Amino acid sequence: MSCGEPHETDCSEILDHLYEFLDREMPDADCRKFEHHFEECSPCLEKYGLEQAVKKLVKRCCGQDDVPGDLRAKVMGRIELIRSGQPLSEQDVTAAPVTPQES
Repeated sequence: MSCGEPHETDCSEILDHLYEFLDREMPDADCRKFEHHFEECSPCLEKYGLEQAVKKLVKRCCGQDDVPGDLRAKVMGRIELIRSGQPLSEQDVTAAPVTPQES
């Protein structure tokens, strides 16, 4: 998505890192860059608002569920592999999640 207007930060970069912004998992300077972009770009601001609403709804509906520790460790491990830029094997991507009977 792009509004067709030139911006200091391209819309695709904003949308690629939207959840990092929503979760405040980026440096303050990057957050300010996103906020500035949202001031200029209504399509990205609309997408941000929609994703923020979905996140709040999921938290309200599912925020009380306990996650098994081993499942959390597996998910966090995969996230770290992806963030590190290491190539993922087919097994890393398609490994079956832990079921409640396994925990």
